[in-house]
Amino acid sequence: MQLAPAELLLSLVFAPLLAAIAAVMLGARAGRLLAVMVCLVLAIQLLFLGQRFSADGPFDLALAGIAPPLGIRLALDGLNLLLLWLVTLVYLGTSLHAWASIGAGARGTAFWPPWLLMLSALNGLLLSGDLFTMYIGLEIASLSGISLIALDRKADALRAAMRYLLLAMLGSLVYLLGVAVVYAITGALDFALAGSRLPGGAVTIAALLLMTGGLLLKSAIFPLHGWLPPAHGSAPPPESAVLSALLVKVSLYMLYRIWFWMEVPVAGLVSAGQLLAAMGAGALVYGSIAALRQQQLKYLVAYSTVAQLGYLMLVFALPGAWQGTIYHLLAHGLAKAAMFLAAGNMIWALGSDRLDRLPGLDRHIPASVFAFALAAVSLMGLPPSGGFTAKWLMLTAAWAAQAWVWVLLLLTGSLLTAAYLFRVFALTFAPRSPRRRAQPVRRPHPLMELSALALAMLAIGMGFSGTPLLDVLALPPQLLPGAAPGLPAPLHLTPGAP
Repeated sequence: MQLAPAELLLSLVFAPLLAAIAAVMLGARAGRLLAVMVCLVLAIQLLFLGQRFSADGPFDLALAGIAPPLGIRLALDGLNLLLLWLVTLVYLGTSLHAWASIGAGARGTAFWPPWLLMLSALNGLLLSGDLFTMYIGLEIASLSGISLIALDRKADALRAAMRYLLLAMLGSLVYLLGVAVVYAITGALDFALAGSRLPGGAVTIAALLLMTGGLLLKSAIFPLHGWLPPAHGSAPPPESAVLSALLVKVSLYMLYRIWFWMEVPVAGLVSAGQLLAAMGAGALVYGSIAALRQQQLKYLVAYSTVAQLGYLMLVFALPGAWQGTIYHLLAHGLAKAAMFLAAGNMIWALGSDRLDRLPGLDRHIPASVFAFALAAVSLMGLPPSGGFTAKWLMLTAAWAAQAWVWVLLLLTGSLLTAAYLFRVFALTFAPRSPRRRAQPVRRPHPLMELSALALAMLAIGMGFSGTPLLDVLALPPQLLPGAAPGLPAPLHLTPGAP
């Protein structure tokens, strides 16, 4: 019996939630099996939802048949359909890695329930059509991530988790205050309904600033990035991969929904967008220079995340780069997840994450080094990767708008990315010094290497699948001030379940 679209939407949220409860009751061995099975089931469900979307376009579900402003609405459009695929693929790859690296012992018992709970929260956030339900999903995902960062219970891990907790709470409170202001002046939390009721003026500006500031902190956008590198450095490789590929991205997804879907009637949005894009430029330059200075592999990859997030902010000044921005979000998610898993394998093999231990490693674990290299190709924006397609689209948009500063920044960002990643390659392929005593090298489990390699190949494969993915994002232009074709139209939802 085939499930209806409404049941499929709900199952994307409740299937991993029930699996998390089962993992608590049945233990780690069942938990890791459930994680992989749930990802496979979600992939099948997304195939059906994709067919429905291709045939009928965006659709929505009012829970219990109660329409906003009283009810909660789940909605599916091209943007969140692609992000749901990203979540599922990254989670499948990282769950396979965690199957071998985390295992089914005491660490596994503490790992698998919050791991599955985070998957449920991410899917719920992406499907939500209102400001508060997205906040709930983000909070559950963040708290699950914090527990995973502190998994090893070492001093550094606990400090990183506590820093993330405090700053995430601050970001949440600021965002929630903005949501409260929106609700006070509109009586609604649904995107379309609240946006249609928002007046102009100082109160609306304050609400927009509060929500934007809270989400920028949660997204670790420069200069609000201080919690991210320590969290990456302390978390297990699967958690680092999900943190970089997914968790910080969904906060930016919320920011896009607020700016590009609510149609906020505020003068000066173009100037505010330029300021947000300038923060992205700062992130790109600062994160790249900080990555160049690192002596530890995971911190280098973590500061690379700070830099690459900067590209996702440029759309606020270049509305025509919408498709390139989302393409970069997807390609970066796959590539960075693969890079963190490959880096974790390299650290596993050496017993250390210091860069000076890398010489000669290519002869011991070539598959992991190759996965790292493929991921780097996409991050640098070299053809035929998904990163190349994304940056080409962004450069084309900047060139068409004669925004020469952004053209220069995009080119400089790629060169800086190549500089810090080639530093890793130069050390990895360098011969080991005869003066250095040979250190034992452990071979990672085949699943650990296969998962990193598969995600890296998907990032490269995105370079060959541009047309169908861009067709999903080819929606009518947004009507924001200064907008250009390529931005999504606001999602005007209609009552009733499909």
